[in-house]
Amino acid sequence: MRTIRFTAGFAGAATFALVVCTGAPAWGQPAPAGRAIYTCTDATGKKQTSDRLIAACSGREQRILNADGSLNRVVPPTLTAEERAQADAREREAAAARDAAREAARRDRNLLARFPNEAAHRKARDAALDNVHKSLRVSEARLVTLANERKPLLAEAEFYAGKPVPAALKAQLEANDASADAQRSLVQNQQLEAARIDKTFDAELDRLKQLWAGAAPRK
Repeated sequence: MRTIRFTAGFAGAATFALVVCTGAPAWGQPAPAGRAIYTCTDATGKKQTSDRLIAACSGREQRILNADGSLNRVVPPTLTAEERAQADAREREAAAARDAAREAARRDRNLLARFPNEAAHRKARDAALDNVHKSLRVSEARLVTLANERKPLLAEAEFYAGKPVPAALKAQLEANDASADAQRSLVQNQQLEAARIDKTFDAELDRLKQLWAGAAPRK
């Protein structure tokens, strides 16, 4: 009988040891794979831990940890409506700046492709100005013609000094005046266009000189 009790006791101890070695994880072991841990410090300074976002820390940074305790990512504080509007405005400004930088880089590349040297740029400037100058010469010649056409009309109008000028003559003078005004307006616009072209080519040339000297296109 004693031998049997000893054997049973020994078997029970062995069974207990097997359960301890192969049973559920003890405290302090890593959480099951894939399970996230949320942690933060609330407004009172108390550390909060949960398996989901913590409402008490909605206005504070929350850290999401992996099951082994390593950092997965950081959740920024929830923004107020005003803070969100400010953040959106900053993002729009940043996006506009990025777009402007890309456009500047595109212009630089196009300039280099179109004008490999200063001679090519000067030729393009001359061609652009030549079109304007041709139109300007046409308008100026038309003004001379209108002035010549006006002389006999004025001479005829002198016969009516102190008297009403005939309607037909008056209409001719008014038509001449209107045509001359239109041509003078064209001349002014053409002169402005020539100045604009020169200014544009001057700015291009300044940038091209930098690029030809080895400056990298803007990014």
